[in-house]
Amino acid sequence: MNPLVRRLRSTAIGQAGALFRVASKPIGGGGGLRHAALGPIAGVLGSGDGDLAGSVVMVTGASSGIGEAAARRIAAEGGTVLLVARSTESLEAIARQIDASGGPGTAHPYPCDLTDLDAVDALCDRVLADHPAVDVLVNNAGRSIRRSVDHSEDRFHDFERTMQLNYFAAIRLILRLLPAMREQQHGQIVNVSSAGVQLRTPRFSGYIASKAALEAFSDAVQAESLADGIRFTTISMPLVRTPMISPTRQYEGIPALTPVEAGRLVAEAITGRPRRVAPPFAHIISTVDTLSPETMDAVRNRVYRMFPE
Repeated sequence: MNPLVRRLRSTAIGQAGALFRVASKPIGGGGGLRHAALGPIAGVLGSGDGDLAGSVVMVTGASSGIGEAAARRIAAEGGTVLLVARSTESLEAIARQIDASGGPGTAHPYPCDLTDLDAVDALCDRVLADHPAVDVLVNNAGRSIRRSVDHSEDRFHDFERTMQLNYFAAIRLILRLLPAMREQQHGQIVNVSSAGVQLRTPRFSGYIASKAALEAFSDAVQAESLADGIRFTTISMPLVRTPMISPTRQYEGIPALTPVEAGRLVAEAITGRPRRVAPPFAHIISTVDTLSPETMDAVRNRVYRMFPE
């Protein structure tokens, strides 16, 4: 390739990548729209200026990726972090590292297979025996499957497994931990969702449906618990460079957040207590989809045909 052409091509890709990164940076954190609240609702929503010192925060999926990064950040800011995942060994190692870091917060491992609802109940019993309440629940654990419907006709279990972890486990935790939050008149549920819910990305129907279900549930329950000081926060994450996205080779050249950046976003959402956090492109696409779903159908179909299974 001609050196000049190569340089121009590299510059164009670099500029496009920079633009994409800007459009992918989630907005709405650090308090979200709380300043728009009027009258008594403002008091219910809180100032959004709280710190994490003394807060008991349960983080699921805490053995790696976003969950681990969020847990480390929360502890560094003074929170008491309850680490939840299947791997006892990983959780204990992370807890030791956090406690040995000399920061103001502490960490406690609570191993649990969240796909086992009886195990979830036992987890909540242990946690509530150790702590009066969980101030913040971060539903971060998740499973993603990339597979078109054409290749899913005999794989209904893919949808069951995704729903079991991404939706039913999160709902079970919320139902068990919400009463103590109501009693203390303060609490927050942070759902780490995906910008894919707005994009409706082809081949991710099982994953997107499970996240959309959790968002819809949270929206409904937010109305029921508003006067109890409970805040539901949905974080529509863009791509994050974790093992979850590694099977999709098309993501290798697409800009993505690091787990540390995503973890910081979770911590900021806890102190800011926004209702929603999402990247600009997700807001734009969601608006276009509302105004002209046929347009977005055509765009998604084009994307679907561009990339192989």
